[in-house]
Amino acid sequence: MQRYNEFGPWLSGWLGCKAQKISINAGFTCPNRDGTVGLGGCTYCNNQTFNPTYCETRKSITQQLEEGKKFFARKYPTMKYLAYFQAYTNTYGSLDTLMAKYEEALAVSDVVGLVIGTRPDCMPDSLLDHLEQLSRDCHILVEYGVESIYDTTLQRINRGHTHAQTAEAIRRTALRGIPVGAHIILGFPGESKEMILNEAAELSALPLTTLKLHQLQLIKGTRMAEEYAQCPADFPRFSVDEYIDLVIDFIVRLRPSMVLERFVSQSPASLLATPGWGLKNYEFTAKLRQRMDERNVWQGCRWSGTALPAE
Repeated sequence: MQRYNEFGPWLSGWLGCKAQKISINAGFTCPNRDGTVGLGGCTYCNNQTFNPTYCETRKSITQQLEEGKKFFARKYPTMKYLAYFQAYTNTYGSLDTLMAKYEEALAVSDVVGLVIGTRPDCMPDSLLDHLEQLSRDCHILVEYGVESIYDTTLQRINRGHTHAQTAEAIRRTALRGIPVGAHIILGFPGESKEMILNEAAELSALPLTTLKLHQLQLIKGTRMAEEYAQCPADFPRFSVDEYIDLVIDFIVRLRPSMVLERFVSQSPASLLATPGWGLKNYEFTAKLRQRMDERNVWQGCRWSGTALPAE
């Protein structure tokens, strides 16, 4: 039995081929870093935790993609690729600058589309107009950093936007016929288990295609790591088994049609301020599936909503 709606099969069906995402650092910043809405960025953020070694801003987008292709082509010579604009806010710039970067990526051979990671307060209608047009000739997925649905949390972590802005951006993007992804972090300070599980219903009511979950990781040198050192009682901390059950309790409350891309993040141990679980992503996923089998539950079995009109 398929316990949840997996990303891999959905991606192959959407693209009509097997494809791999290649992360890009295109040299962007964020409005909560440069003073537009704040300074210092998100309190938990260190982009070193998810950037592959080939993601260096001194390298062109083309060079980063070609190096990423070489990495994967050794095992999968017929693979196609999605250029994943991942680091920082990848819609934060002039329209001409943004489109030049996207078009450079699409000009690389075997790149069949873009995944654009961004913030909900950085998606003007003028850019959506161009992305809608672009999506007629290639595959576009916009991935918003939701992080939390609670404005108190968003303020505490220095996001610089509200959840109302998040919901509005997701709806505007979906109305253009562009698939929309979301990223959310479980375990922020001040959020109870009940609050975390309530997020599943809110996200299910939005026209999201894909969803990434992962645990809060405390990274050395971040403001959040300093907050934890000063007041660890504020932070819900989970063993791997506790987190697996939390994720399952979240999954069963999600709309069944939502595609789940990941459940955990794996940062380098050298960057962690607190010990990690020592599990690879695939090992965590295997444990999650086994536990769902043991509990005999599946995505949406406790979902109380109705299908969205677009589905």
